[in-house]
Amino acid sequence: MSVRGSVLDVRFDDGLPALNEALAVEGARPLVAEVQAYLDEHTVRAVSMQATDGLRRGTPARATGRPIAVPVGEMMLGRLVDVLGDAQDGGAPFADDALRWPIHRPPPALADQTGRRELLETGVKVIDLLAPLARGGKAGLFGGAGVGKTVLITELIRSMVESYGGISVFAGVGERSREGHEMLLEMRGSGVLERTVLVYGQMNEPPGARWRVALSALTIAEWFRDVRKQDVLLLMDNVFRFVQAGGEISGLLGRLPSRVGYQPTLASEVADLEERIASAPGATVSAIQAVYVPADDFTDPAVTALFSHFDGSVVLSREMAAQAMYPAIDPLRSSSVLLDPLVVGEAHYRLAGDVRGALARYHDLQDIIALLGMDELSADDRRTVVRARRLQRFLTQPFRVTEAFTGDAGRSVPIEKTLAGCRAILEGETDGWAESSLYMVGDLDEARGREAKAAAA
Repeated sequence: MSVRGSVLDVRFDDGLPALNEALAVEGARPLVAEVQAYLDEHTVRAVSMQATDGLRRGTPARATGRPIAVPVGEMMLGRLVDVLGDAQDGGAPFADDALRWPIHRPPPALADQTGRRELLETGVKVIDLLAPLARGGKAGLFGGAGVGKTVLITELIRSMVESYGGISVFAGVGERSREGHEMLLEMRGSGVLERTVLVYGQMNEPPGARWRVALSALTIAEWFRDVRKQDVLLLMDNVFRFVQAGGEISGLLGRLPSRVGYQPTLASEVADLEERIASAPGATVSAIQAVYVPADDFTDPAVTALFSHFDGSVVLSREMAAQAMYPAIDPLRSSSVLLDPLVVGEAHYRLAGDVRGALARYHDLQDIIALLGMDELSADDRRTVVRARRLQRFLTQPFRVTEAFTGDAGRSVPIEKTLAGCRAILEGETDGWAESSLYMVGDLDEARGREAKAAAA
């Protein structure tokens, strides 16, 4: 055996293992590697799932006869595990005879997949209004560095798990150790950990672990879907790190890079993951995936490859974050296939169109306002700007996961309250209110009380 970083060349005298088969490396510290390529009739090239520090040439390795397999079942609830399914939360290790499923599994046959045009209410006003999520669908949270993707997905975990009633599986792909620790504490503190499985391949781990951890989490979710027939909420943060790890692996394997330096297998790797996220008869898998956008470039090949697999896209904006409009979701670039009158109803569909139209007109007029001021606008445009600014502030809200930092109690707003508030703003009820009365509130009743209190003072 020879070693180059995370890549191992292993020689077999009698027959070669299959691609994606797990190898057990029996050194001073046992390792697990996965076969990725054949070099000749006696040698395979494999990728280690653990650090190879101290590994030497000549170390014996054996084929296991099957792919990497992770424990599945009810025992996984409330636990934090790594890419191999080993406990990382200080709890008891899983028994050697525990049920394990291979992480490489085919997606459900197309004829067996089910689709439900049913809303998955999040309690986040701007998402429920303009980019509603589907139960059994796939949504992406797109954004550059520092615009709030992890905060938003953590809030969605907390608010949706409490009302969802199913099982949640969280895949931390290339997460920082600090973020993983904070997530575990957040889950314990909110009381939802007993219905959640946390699977981590952290930033300091080898690329093999970051590359396969999403498949490990998905395999655990598939057991609950196929065996227990339970609805599963699958959350991934960050899927771009999955692509990035695949690029590192591709380079270590000696493949020539493709467009913008990405691996030539980018599209097929993304498809292999995304096509497995599907609903089967009796149970759904609803996926929400954070996607880092490098340099805020939405034409990046990794971003476009992922974008094509989603039913809805929630785009976070650096401009909105700079204005302290949190969550910093761009209402004009976020979209969903469920924003259809046949799904959300005619009233919701029309209201969403009116809100988006008012915000788009305000965006078009901003340069004129900056140069000439509001007085140069027509009466209709002035009225549109007044209402758009109030809509923009009403669509902000404090999150429960940020209470410790802001001191403001988080809000989860039912979709009916969101629609009623936006309708009242568009009809002019709040034209005379201070904009601050609508900033970082829950529903319009709270804003009305704040305005009345300010008027009385």
